[in-house]
Amino acid sequence: MTSNPKKVPENSLNNKKENLIRYLQGLDKLLLAFSGGVDSTFLLALAGEILGEKVVAATAKSRTFPECELEEAIRFTKERGIHHVVFPSDEMMLQEFLSNPPDRCYYCKKSLSNKLREIAEKFGIGHVAHAANLDDLRDYRPGMRAAAEGGFIAPLIEAKMNKDDIRQLSQSMALATWDKPSMACLASRIPYGDRITAEKLDMVDRAESFLRKNGIPHCRVRHHGTIAKIEVDPSSISRIVDPPFRERIVNAFRQIGFLHIALDLEGYQSGRLNRAVQKTGVLE
Repeated sequence: MTSNPKKVPENSLNNKKENLIRYLQGLDKLLLAFSGGVDSTFLLALAGEILGEKVVAATAKSRTFPECELEEAIRFTKERGIHHVVFPSDEMMLQEFLSNPPDRCYYCKKSLSNKLREIAEKFGIGHVAHAANLDDLRDYRPGMRAAAEGGFIAPLIEAKMNKDDIRQLSQSMALATWDKPSMACLASRIPYGDRITAEKLDMVDRAESFLRKNGIPHCRVRHHGTIAKIEVDPSSISRIVDPPFRERIVNAFRQIGFLHIALDLEGYQSGRLNRAVQKTGVLE
């Protein structure tokens, strides 16, 4: 895993940005689902420049995302003077989500879509956008179906932008998120079929927070019952197995509640838990 964007020819990149600008200029008002990640931060920054007070950001306060992510989102909108609505999510009350089927994201996003529509109606906004990019179309993303059913628009897809484009443009706009590691929902650390609980999410959050605070920014801690499986960039594996640091990890994870701590020799890969359902044909 790397946060460095693959260099895209400047002409191609400028054309995509111009297409995105024209698309945004064609909107009256816009409500943007804002997570504070790379994609939504870039889209909000550009939409704020183009639409000004006609853009509103909305962020869900959720147990499935670290509190620090919400704090960063709030800080960004304050710095830019963008109207920001923070609302409580309710996925932890949805049995369809908690039972953790392969399409759990659909139920979560469906609920969020309904809440975002309510916010849009309150402010008289006709367009609700999410920050999906072209790369999201190449992976298993059941939440995309909920967004489509909700009538959401996807400006980054309309402009034919992928993750590398967004990182490179973010860097040119001096956005601090240009090299920010991807931060997927904490529920993605729990294998499909294993029930999602607040305790498991908290264990994952604390474990990953420990690694990040100790110089491992690109990491995932998969919750396999009593086992914590650590995934890091291959370049960080030697750091993880360094005896003094390894001992600190073991002690910290044991205090969190894991009985066994393992390291995935493959390194971090997005969508790792999708392999199980791909093998059974669920994703076909």
